[in-house]
Amino acid sequence: MITAKICYSLLNVLAVKAYGEAEFWLSGGKVILIFLLFSFTFVTMCGGNPKHDAYGFRYWNKPGAFAEHLSTGTLGRFEGFLSCVWSACFTVVGPEYISMVAAEAKRPRIYIKNAFKTVYWRFGIFFIVGALTVGVLIPYNDPTLTGILNGDAAGGGTAAASPYVIAMQNLGVSGLPHLVNALLVTSIFSAGNTYTYCATRSLYGLALEGRAPKFLRYCTKSGVPLACFCVVICFPCLSFLQLSSGSAKVLTWLVNLITAGGLIDYIVMTTTYIFFYRACKAQGLDRKTLPYTGWFQPYSAYIGVTWMTIMVFCYGYSSFKPWSVSSFFTYYTMLILAPITFFGWKLIKGTRIVKPLEADLVWERPVVDAYEETFLDPPVGEFTICIEIHEFVLTLLEQVSGRKCFNWLASSDRMAATTSVRHLYQHEISHVCARNQWPGAVYYM
Repeated sequence: MITAKICYSLLNVLAVKAYGEAEFWLSGGKVILIFLLFSFTFVTMCGGNPKHDAYGFRYWNKPGAFAEHLSTGTLGRFEGFLSCVWSACFTVVGPEYISMVAAEAKRPRIYIKNAFKTVYWRFGIFFIVGALTVGVLIPYNDPTLTGILNGDAAGGGTAAASPYVIAMQNLGVSGLPHLVNALLVTSIFSAGNTYTYCATRSLYGLALEGRAPKFLRYCTKSGVPLACFCVVICFPCLSFLQLSSGSAKVLTWLVNLITAGGLIDYIVMTTTYIFFYRACKAQGLDRKTLPYTGWFQPYSAYIGVTWMTIMVFCYGYSSFKPWSVSSFFTYYTMLILAPITFFGWKLIKGTRIVKPLEADLVWERPVVDAYEETFLDPPVGEFTICIEIHEFVLTLLEQVSGRKCFNWLASSDRMAATTSVRHLYQHEISHVCARNQWPGAVYYM
């Protein structure tokens, strides 16, 4: 835990460049892990395992694809499905984090837009196919799995509770569980690194808007909100609660609170978009002139806000069967706090809902326009950047060794020119960022 906090401190205090570099390599580990597990599932279900057991979709028939929960029979299986839906709400959060790096991205209107487009593939491959493989690999009544979930067996809250690791142990696969555990550690560390970054920037944004204490506006010379980071880094200590009450129970508390917070977050985002759409219509702004437009709008927003409102009110229904005070508050604490904070702020500060004709649809767009006009070269993709880095390294090797190395394209001059242009504008952009209090806005340049 102490080691993780030190690593988070180094990566987040060294500005967004270090964070982005770390996430690039950690994300690579996550991609390797997920495709490794997909391959493991396919090979073993076809009989490629030490037991030579071609189990296929056996567990979908025995004990079945749907587990009973709270009730029995058809109703119990439906409630089991609902329980999985509640859990899925906790896992699918993440796309909204992409928007938080917009102020610190080199070309936000291009790179952030492209990043959002990959979200659909991420949901389809990582989440849906991932859930499918888990259902193929292990039955829901596996003794090891149920023992860990109920707190009767050791391993809760660790990589040993992974259904993939349990399936590998059941099939007698050796060595691979250790590799999966190592890659899981990198994935968990990446998630914590992202949450630390986003929580720090969220708190900093609140401080700039006057919704948090002013001392949280303090930034280092490189634009890192240091005061916000010091506050955020204290919360990981909550993980020590699992040492006293059992990891499964504490994990349930945290998952329920975070799930409710995530659902409320999406309700706020969809509601905000509906108001934005109304303002665009009222002021005659064509959404097609924007860098990115969502599909099937505004109907997607209405469907989303309706579905998530139903979810946030109903996902804790199990606390009523039978009635449990502690369970009720773990499910609905965030739902109680959200309206209190919203309407409390309205009453104390005397703010009102902005009408569509009064909404500011321009805001700081001229500043962003001026910033993007400083770039002389067209945007390039990650593959092109990797090629240029490769060529630059080869040039250095040739200068050191005095021997000709294999090169794809002779572009070292182009690299030097690009670097000179970047340095030429960096000083001026730094003043613009400091004037607008953007933390670390030029460190992707």
